[in-house]
Amino acid sequence: MKTIKQEDYTNSFFQLLKETFEGPPPNTGSAYLDKDAGLFQTLEGVTAEMASTPSRPDAPTIAAHCEHARFYTVALYEYMRGAQGKIDWQQSWLVQTVTSAEWDELKEGLRRAYNTLTEYMQSVENWGDEEVGDGMAIIVHTAYHLGAIRQLVRALA
Repeated sequence: MKTIKQEDYTNSFFQLLKETFEGPPPNTGSAYLDKDAGLFQTLEGVTAEMASTPSRPDAPTIAAHCEHARFYTVALYEYMRGAQGKIDWQQSWLVQTVTSAEWDELKEGLRRAYNTLTEYMQSVENWGDEEVGDGMAIIVHTAYHLGAIRQLVRALA
């Protein structure tokens, strides 16, 4: 069976992680196909009012998806550092509406959580099953919510 060098894996991983959250470098192709498709890029054009508007009754808002992604990123970081407490996932969906100031703080909180997790993952010297699995989880989970947010942006525009 053929194996991959850790450096080759982590280079690809961090490139995709960055693209998922920050978006692709200018004038390049994207794993997400759309231009400016990163989570932060997508959220830039969303107002607090739009972030607080459900697409249908009882559906999560953009603010809810953003808070859930932030909550998940923090929870994964804490788990990777050894936390073992039970996580109240319902709490991650409590934010549905935001003021302009709350929306700015929520987006900044998501960015801080991403930066903290990324710095931690970049400090890992030896990647094993847990690091690879946790890394895949953050990309896949965030990509799902990125897609949901992008669909809501289109529906609410």
